[in-house]
Amino acid sequence: MLLLTRLFCDRTFRNLRFNTCTTPKPFLIITPLHESHVQQAIVCAQKQNLLMKIRSGGHDYEGVSYVSEVPFFLLDMFNLRSIDIDISSETAWVQAGATLGELFYRIYEKSKIHGFPAGVCPTVGVGGHFSGAGYGNLMRKYGLSVDNIIDAQLMDVHGRLLDRKSMGEDLFWAITGGGGASFGVVIAYKINLVRVPQTVTVFRVERTLEQNATDIVYRWQYVAPKLDTDLFIRLTMEVVNITGGPFSTGGENYKTIRASFIGFFLGNSERLLSVMETGFPELGLKQSDCIEMSWVESVLFWTNFSIGTEPEALLSRKPQVLVHLKRKSDYVKTPIPKIGLMWIWQKMIEFEVPIMSFNPYGGKMSEIPESATPCPHRAGNLWKIQYATNWEVSGAEASDYHLNLTRKLYFYMTPFVSMNPREAYFNYKDLDLGINNNGKASYFEGRAYGIRYFKDNFDRLVRIKTEVDPGNFFRNEQSIPTLP
Repeated sequence: MLLLTRLFCDRTFRNLRFNTCTTPKPFLIITPLHESHVQQAIVCAQKQNLLMKIRSGGHDYEGVSYVSEVPFFLLDMFNLRSIDIDISSETAWVQAGATLGELFYRIYEKSKIHGFPAGVCPTVGVGGHFSGAGYGNLMRKYGLSVDNIIDAQLMDVHGRLLDRKSMGEDLFWAITGGGGASFGVVIAYKINLVRVPQTVTVFRVERTLEQNATDIVYRWQYVAPKLDTDLFIRLTMEVVNITGGPFSTGGENYKTIRASFIGFFLGNSERLLSVMETGFPELGLKQSDCIEMSWVESVLFWTNFSIGTEPEALLSRKPQVLVHLKRKSDYVKTPIPKIGLMWIWQKMIEFEVPIMSFNPYGGKMSEIPESATPCPHRAGNLWKIQYATNWEVSGAEASDYHLNLTRKLYFYMTPFVSMNPREAYFNYKDLDLGINNNGKASYFEGRAYGIRYFKDNFDRLVRIKTEVDPGNFFRNEQSIPTLP
């Protein structure tokens, strides 16, 4: 029991919000070493009528992969993490238990001119990230992770190991963006590697309201989705304290908004500066802001490792920090007017803690049809918002306070984001959108969040789910339901 508890605590809690004595724990943790162990777990669980939760990296923001209000056991995939890189065909097989950092490092071992479009947090598990679409700073050039998946291995409800040919195109489509845990246990994905130059350039430029941030952010909205597809500029906004703000007297601290423009460019700094001078001169990017490095080093930069950190750091499965957190998401289809931005700054300063990150779309993302994968957020979206609130203090009071702050900011953003439905990103799991109790009302409960994650693709996902898992064995609080 001690070993079980230690394994659960050491490996499971990526969100300390669930690290409480009242959080339900699994009565069993299975860590398969072979595909046959997964098969046996599925068969036995059905015979004993047990709920199975599937975890690859454990970064599910709402703990859906490792927490449940009903008795359950945990299938932890971390031992199934082999990565087979084939540079001659520019492909790789990656098992679901591998992390993005492990994948990036194994690519780097074999080639300095290849990469893969995926997230910038190296401890995220491949299984959940890929099956929920997956995105990163290469998406304007190469699309989502799922846009570069060409095959998969899935253990289905009958304990059969299927590949793309044997599972059929419908099921393959469903597990490349619709969440693998609703349809089976994903064992591995086969991916197409993408080309990257030997030299890429990164930068981080910060501006406060006193440094004309409002005008620069306003301009970012119009140019970031239209710039050269080799360039990705994330915009992160947070409340900071400065001394001597415009309404301060005597030099005391004053709260303001700091906008951070974090850039990634597939090329050298000379070409980047040319692109920026033409497309986004308002930022005032200088040569001294630019840092040239390899693609794998840029992953470390984007993960906030210090410059010069060795690539081997990507092999660590331990997160750099562990905090209590809440995340939400939105999509923006029209630029926010300046008066709207100033109102948003006012609310952020009032709430202090929540941070917003804007991730620009355009480029390849606008070329792929909404129905190509279950993830429908393509053309027409200017950027995606991530709301991020972190806190250190444990306890229900602190949790409720910070959850409420996040929900308030999300509420005040309503006039500026997508509507009918108000769209959300599946990998930024958010139980505020609805919870499925997997009873008689399962379909209608699932539709509440499913339409927001998948739009019109939700109906196709439900049909496929009903065909391949009619008994709804593979289920969780936000899984795809079967037809009523």
